[in-house]
Order: sequence, then C-alpha cells, then structure tokens
Amino acid sequence: MKVEEVKSTVKTQRISAHSHIKGLGLDENGFPIQMAAGLVGQEQAREAAGIVVDMIKSKKMAGRAILLAGPPGTGKTAIALAIAQELGNKVPFCPMVGSEVYSSEIKKTEVLMENFRRAIGLRIRETKEVYEGEVTELTPVETESPAGGYGKTVSHVIIGLRTAKGSKQLKLDPSIYEALQKEKVEVGDVIYIEANSGAVKRQGRCDAFATEFDLEAEEYVPLPKGDVHKKKEVVQDVTLHDLDAANAKPQGGQDVLSMMGQLLKPKKTEITDKLRREINKVVDKYIDQGIAELVPGVLFIDEVHMLDIETFTYLHRALESAIAPIVIFATNRGRCVIRGTDDIVSPHGIPLDLLDRLVIIRTLPYSRSELEQILRLRVTTEGLEIDQEALTCLGDVGARATLRYAVQLLTPASLTAKTNGRNNITKADIEEVSSLFLDAKSSAKILTQNKDKYML
Repeated sequence: MKVEEVKSTVKTQRISAHSHIKGLGLDENGFPIQMAAGLVGQEQAREAAGIVVDMIKSKKMAGRAILLAGPPGTGKTAIALAIAQELGNKVPFCPMVGSEVYSSEIKKTEVLMENFRRAIGLRIRETKEVYEGEVTELTPVETESPAGGYGKTVSHVIIGLRTAKGSKQLKLDPSIYEALQKEKVEVGDVIYIEANSGAVKRQGRCDAFATEFDLEAEEYVPLPKGDVHKKKEVVQDVTLHDLDAANAKPQGGQDVLSMMGQLLKPKKTEITDKLRREINKVVDKYIDQGIAELVPGVLFIDEVHMLDIETFTYLHRALESAIAPIVIFATNRGRCVIRGTDDIVSPHGIPLDLLDRLVIIRTLPYSRSELEQILRLRVTTEGLEIDQEALTCLGDVGARATLRYAVQLLTPASLTAKTNGRNNITKADIEEVSSLFLDAKSSAKILTQNKDKYML
C-alpha cells in the first residue's frame, strides 16, 4: 500500500514579482532603513517617496505629478507599489500601463479620463435610522384581495424585535415582507431594517440558539446592545468612476427588449463629458453639505513613453482640473522620440512642457551587495533554501546579466535541486540552469556571432 502525505487544502497565495513589498521601509523620522519592508537600497528615491506620501496624506498634493526615472530593473514599479501600501486601502490606487490607452472601442483620452476618475475616491458619510434586533414575532396580516375572487393579499406585517435593552413591535409595509422572505428571515434571526429605504439585512442567527444542533451551517451573532430603534453612521467609499458607470448605464424596464439588452454583453461605451460635469455638480453639493469628502488617490502610469503627443496634451488639462488625483509616471527611457511625432526628441520621451510640471525621482542601478540582499529576500518569499556559495554565484549572474534574470533562475534551480534529491539550492544547480537558459545579453551576442545563419 502506497502512503502519501495529504496536502493541505488551504488556498496558497500566488507569489508575484512584487509580493515581498510591504511599504517604503522608513523610520519614524522619514529616513530610509537600508533593508526594510521588502525594499533594498534606493535610499534617496525612498526618502523622496516618503515625502510624497506625507503630502498625499495631508491632501497637499492633488493635481501634481511625479516621474520615477531610471534604468530597467531598478525598482520603479516597486517604489510605486510601496507608496500604495503606505497609503493603505482607503486611498484609491489605480495602476495602468501607457499602452492601455490604445483601445479599438473608445478614444485614448477616454481611457485616460476613466483611470483618472478611478483614482479619485469619495467618502460618503450617512446617518441612517435603523431598527435592529432579534426577531421574536413575524406575522403577516392578510386581507381580501381588492381584485375580488378567493385570493388574499398581505396588507401589512407585524414584526417583534428584541435587543439586550428592550423590545419593540413594528407594523411594516407588505413590500418589506417580500424583502424579509428574500433574506429568508425566521424567528430567532438577528436583522436590521433601514427606516428610510426599508432595506432588510439578515446578520445571522442569534447565539442563544447556538446549542440547538451539534452541526450547523449557520453564522451565530450576539444579541444587539442598545435600543431597537437607533441611529447608525454608515461610511461608504466609492470612486468617481463608479458613479459615472452607475449613471451611464440605462436603467432597463420590465419589457422584453430591455431584458434582452441587459443579458447581451454591451460594447464598451464612452461616458460623456456632460454626464461627468453633472456628477461633479452633485459631488460638490455633497461636499458643501458635509455629507461627503473627496479622497484624491494615486494614478500610476507605467511605461509613460508609450503615450503619444495627443494624450500628453490631454494630460495638461486633466492635471489642471479642480478634481484631480496624484499622478505617478514611470519610465526607463533616456532621450527618445516622442510617440506620435517624427523627429521631436525629448528626455524620457515626454514633451518638455509636461516635464516642467513633474517632480523627478531618480532610481539608480543596484550595487553587487544589494543584488544579493534582494535575491535573499526573493528566496525567503518563494519559500526556498539556498547555500551562501550559490547566492554569491547568483549575485554574479545578476551583475553580469540583469537582476530580473537572476530572480527568474531561482525556481528552475530549486526544481533541479529537488531532482538531485536536495532541498537547498547549491552552486552546481545555479551553474546548470544558467547554462540551460540564456539571458538577453548572451542571446544578443550569439545572434551577432551567427548573424549569417538567421533570416533578416
């Protein structure tokens, strides 16, 4: 009989290129720690990013733009993601790549505007009157149907709610009874009913019934404290794009055509400027009344040199609008031709008038020791084991080729080690996989040496 180890069915987290990044790794004074929160080196860039985070948090950065510039593989995307981690999940962070704007369905400027709106949050605070408690009684009161015949209709429903402080009997509309049936509410459930909208939410079964069965698929919740009728502050976070999309969709009726229209997948349609202006008016009204507050988030555009001259011109207007997020650009280009023009050469492939508006953060190539530290971090993140000798060898590979190539060799090397009956990666494994897989520089060298054997 073959005995195998039973693997845990717990969902494992997929490891991506930047899974190890948890923040900017700064101390309490805002100075960078050499190796912290998944980031290594790049002290100046990290310190500058820390100042940017403070400015965003104090809401003094809206409508400004930052450019992360440096050679490939120097941590530009990593720093942008670290900024997102530092800001937390309450601040909208919208990443995109420059080439995303070239859609066959909608205009380039529309794609850009959509992402701008996704990066602007709106925190709506509402004080709702709710009735909350454990259901002690649920009695629908029926009357003769107004249409005649033998049928009966529900005229109202009487519901009893109990909390730790007291109980109350309510007389509710028949439409709320339908909502109670949809939520499958029974006596003994803890529910809350919104007073103004009549929305019903079942929170779970009261924990007084927890010992009723040995095995139960229910979620038990404690009996609510306080009065049955109470005021609750509800905070809702939405982005301006959510509001645009919700108002742009036609609200279908009950006829067959509108039902079919909802079923068939519609093509992506543009949201008009007129609609956005109307939504901005409503948002301004909410802000003036103190119901909502604007949360300018971060729009991260990677490979910004892929944008063309038209989109760059549009960016001027978008950055100057009253409601604008913080925009972070990243590029690895030096002096190159601006896309959409024939001969205009500019630093980073960005027009000079837009470069004037940017604060540029520079990233520098990693030193030999920093490469080893990053590789050690990736080994830990991927749950592998490696000898010091193998790590030094991998560091040499990274210095000769690129850091990305060295990181990509880790998994094949661990598989080679397992094939040879070892858990830890040795120098021999690194040498074996680096002879099997070529890096870009080696491949280019081979192509140059054997150019007569390849087709043009």
